[in-house]
Amino acid sequence: MTAPHDPLHRLARAWRAHGPALLADESSPHDELLTLVWGPRFDREHALGLVARRPQQAAHTLPALLEAADRFDALHAPAQRRLRQMILRHRAQARRA
Repeated sequence: MTAPHDPLHRLARAWRAHGPALLADESSPHDELLTLVWGPRFDREHALGLVARRPQQAAHTLPALLEAADRFDALHAPAQRRLRQMILRHRAQARRA
């Protein structure tokens, strides 16, 4: 039996591992991340655009990104909303720091 938030935790762990390489030079990394998860399905087109900006990282980030996309799409709507809220809260904390 899995805890209700396990899928979110797995997704967050993967993002912490690969997100910095993908968003390293972005002026608003939280906004980029929100763009990926704002709708009911992960925005793969936008994700591929981010990967294309960093071809030297693509071999490491693309597989993880596509896996994250599949995991996000498998989340129920309440879990997707919770993930967005977590990103918004983290963005607010980062701006205060």
